[in-house]
Amino acid sequence: MKNIIHAVAIALTLTGFLVTLEAQTGKPVTIVDANTVSAAELAKLPNMTPDLAKAVIAKRPFKSIKDLDTALSGLTKEQRTELYGKLFVPINLNTATDDEILLIPGVGARMLREFKEYRPYESLAKFHREIAKYVNETELARLEQYVSVPQTK
Repeated sequence: MKNIIHAVAIALTLTGFLVTLEAQTGKPVTIVDANTVSAAELAKLPNMTPDLAKAVIAKRPFKSIKDLDTALSGLTKEQRTELYGKLFVPINLNTATDDEILLIPGVGARMLREFKEYRPYESLAKFHREIAKYVNETELARLEQYVSVPQTK
């Protein structure tokens, strides 16, 4: 059975139908990934208590920022927004919903439109090229850490 699966994977690869490999994710500047941060680091973040940190760790992995947002529903919207300046689950630029994009601190209706206008993103380089039209390098680096682009072959 293993050999059959392996043969199918090779055939799909050779015919160009292959699957997502690894995603390009922006470099963290001010945030940590909610799926990899330690409980000790998590507990030090804004509005995070040791009990909430344990509860967050217990619910990992988060498939999306909306899953994390739900896990943090005991915090107010303002508290979650402050926390997302330090903690996040990167969003897929090509499939993120409006609600997911708007969870990025500082992103409003205008940037939401710009993020979506340039889909599909084949790489973070395209994100840089397009979004740099609207923001400076510092803001671009800040926004990049919240996003990912799946790589396909």
